[in-house]
Amino acid sequence: MTASLNVALLAAGEGKRMHSALPKVLHPLAGRPLAAHVLATVRRLSPRAIALVTGFGAEAVETALARPDLVFVRQDPPLGTGDAVRVALKALPADGVTLVGLGDVPLVPGEALAALIALAGEGKLAAEGRLALLTARVANPFGLGRVVRGSDGGVQKIVEERDASDTERAIDEINTGFLAAPTMLLAKWVARVTPHNAQREYYLTDVVAMAVAEGIAVAAHTVEDEASVAGVNDRAQLAALERIVQRRSAHKLMVAGTSISDPERIDVRGSLECGHDVSIDVGCVFEGDITLADGASIGPHCVLRDVTVGAGTRIEAFSHLDSATIGANCRIGPYARLRPATALADDVHIGNFVEVKASTLGKGSKANHLAYLGDATVGARVNYGAGSITANYDGASKHRSVIGDDVHVGSNCVLIAPIEVGAGATIGGGSTVVDSVPAQRLTVARARQVVIDEWQRPKKASKGT
Repeated sequence: MTASLNVALLAAGEGKRMHSALPKVLHPLAGRPLAAHVLATVRRLSPRAIALVTGFGAEAVETALARPDLVFVRQDPPLGTGDAVRVALKALPADGVTLVGLGDVPLVPGEALAALIALAGEGKLAAEGRLALLTARVANPFGLGRVVRGSDGGVQKIVEERDASDTERAIDEINTGFLAAPTMLLAKWVARVTPHNAQREYYLTDVVAMAVAEGIAVAAHTVEDEASVAGVNDRAQLAALERIVQRRSAHKLMVAGTSISDPERIDVRGSLECGHDVSIDVGCVFEGDITLADGASIGPHCVLRDVTVGAGTRIEAFSHLDSATIGANCRIGPYARLRPATALADDVHIGNFVEVKASTLGKGSKANHLAYLGDATVGARVNYGAGSITANYDGASKHRSVIGDDVHVGSNCVLIAPIEVGAGATIGGGSTVVDSVPAQRLTVARARQVVIDEWQRPKKASKGT
């Protein structure tokens, strides 16, 4: 892409129809803010400068999207798209070509923008070239600006819905909100835009008629896929785009060899990398960066966030995994929870209703039922009994438990950290252990069972008394 490309993205709108305190461009699509999708696309064009115009919720937008290559420009008060571009151009180089776009059109194709820039940049001098528009033909153009063409098929102007005649409202070719032009020409045109419309706003689209009046060519690049230039104005439109994104993501995974039970019931809200013969059941959510190695399988209704899963590992239904590393041939769940800083070696079993947090488990260790391991270092081949917990928090600080290789912890035990259990030790069921446990020995820490022969259970008084 040309080294003299500037980008101005408009993201100042409140998005009233979202009925939200969150600025519209920060509403998430596939796990990222709407504007982040557009920014990712324009960055692939290698622009030398990007200016993002903010307004409503400016501080939140700037905090969420801040990157070294991004300049924020505030539009206050909001006076329309023409004024927003005028403000943006003050922060951009005065030469080259400027691409203008919208922060709430997340699926705009990079190829279409590249074609637009190429059209705009045709010319021998810095101030020569074309005004290039990105347009689309849509089934329902209601509420969108119409592209009005002359008898020769050339673009004459863009008219907004509220200002359009009945004949103009019947046009199905719409303005997508993306245009490109030589920066010097664009700056001259936006400086002349006036608020002569029903909204009393400065419309950027008025520059089309200005270019035509000056005899400067107006070129249009029309996209075929209506969804690729769909904007987001309400939550229903956002949900519709979410399903499009997820369908595309599922299709890409399946074509590459991943088995997905129902592509309509998967949500990838980040990056999902799958090896060969990976299978994913219905209702799964993947957030952040996920890697599933060869032969891994994910049961129904699991949530994985920033997780690496080894080859041949099975994640059973309704398991939640967050910031964890799982080795090969492990068995997790159902109904298991792995919290951040959990690392499991190969052949580890974490069963139903087991929670693991900030702990490591060595090869072949098992915690199969109703257990908690927090801030623990667990060796290899450990069997951790049902109902047992590490009591790692004293109300002020976290403490660590160290459990050696080949340890057996009986059911319903409490290991009060800090504590160390030697290799090969056995802890009898029901024990509350407060001191270190010697290796290769049986430790029992529980009250002696007592039978009281003459004791009788209290009886309830009859209702009549």
